[in-house]
Amino acid sequence: MQTLTKERFRYGNGITLIDDSGKEYLDGVSGTFNLSLGYNHPHVVTKVQEQVANLAHMSSSFTEPYVEEVLDHLIQYTPNGIDAGWMRDITGSTANECAVKLAQKYTGELDIISLYLSHHGQTQFATGISGNAFRRRKFPNSAAANSLHVPAPYCYRCPFNSSPDKCGHQCVEAISDAIEYASSGSVACMIIEPILGNGGNIIPPPGYFKRLRQLCNEYGLILIADEVQTGIGRTGYMFASELFDIQPDIITLAKGLGGIGVPVAAVLMQSRLNVLEKHEHSFTSGSNLISVTAAKSTLEVVSEPGFLEAVRSKGSLLGTLLTELADKHDCIGEARGVGLMWGLEIVDKDDAPDAIKCNGIIDRAFAEQQLILRGSRYGYGNVVKVRPSLTVTEDEIVEIVKRLDAVLATLH
Repeated sequence: MQTLTKERFRYGNGITLIDDSGKEYLDGVSGTFNLSLGYNHPHVVTKVQEQVANLAHMSSSFTEPYVEEVLDHLIQYTPNGIDAGWMRDITGSTANECAVKLAQKYTGELDIISLYLSHHGQTQFATGISGNAFRRRKFPNSAAANSLHVPAPYCYRCPFNSSPDKCGHQCVEAISDAIEYASSGSVACMIIEPILGNGGNIIPPPGYFKRLRQLCNEYGLILIADEVQTGIGRTGYMFASELFDIQPDIITLAKGLGGIGVPVAAVLMQSRLNVLEKHEHSFTSGSNLISVTAAKSTLEVVSEPGFLEAVRSKGSLLGTLLTELADKHDCIGEARGVGLMWGLEIVDKDDAPDAIKCNGIIDRAFAEQQLILRGSRYGYGNVVKVRPSLTVTEDEIVEIVKRLDAVLATLH
């Protein structure tokens, strides 16, 4: 587990956190990847403060005009004919549950397919459809009925001992087998993260999503892109679905949509799938004016001319520096990522996953270099994640990698 400072953090600015003693820490992972615009972004802070002073909350029946403004903005960027939305959630977990409800009600089918190593949330339902058994170990009711898990497209550790240039996308073909032999015979949807975030920053190989879309068409499945971590500019595009040409039927959002950490979520879908009645999925704090205002002002910033282009440029710099770091240090098996979403696969001398070393790097970065990093699977895995806020400067990127390099240089 990451060692916490004895001092309390009192102030944040940009990607910097300052504790009681005045010591400054660089946050290299945007909080829990939800501070897309860093700490205290002035535009979002001002708009949220104004909204709190005027009107903090109303029944969702009265906030619909405000919600429509956000949805209209988002839909300007959505792929594959996605032209409708739903904002009655404040977390990615329940947004993903909403997406599954849409698919099940529309198709009349039941089963949900997801990937090994996937993470779709921490409610019992979202834990059940996620692809990590350790989260369900002590909670038997979280094992979701009608949930199928299939191999992830983890090329560095291919479950089929193949390589991207000759694999024939066996991990997609395995989905067909799961449908034929492991399902109930009633499959509604497949949910997938464009980049498997908590699973280790895993990026599927070229052609994977095209083949996956074909498979969903063949079986009549609704394809859900869980963009809770990748959405709102993280990859240098508003949606990673655009970058990877995923062609989803539904997109879920949360985390970065709130800009400065305000909880908010959204579900975007093709209008044919907009089949839920309000009473079938609605929460007291969903559509609250603080969340909606944070989302609206965050989108105003991210959609400014040149903003996403700058994210792509800074992501290229981060990728170059981390790749150089991987060439320099034997404990890094691979540096992989896109935009400002990168991971370092930490390995031992035999190239096996080294979770102990991974956690040691994160702890020492915090204690010795005042650098905040996170690990895959909340510290159970072997990937160090580097995901600074979209507002990070090039100088700060250089400094993050410099401090990480200093930690790696002291490892034995």
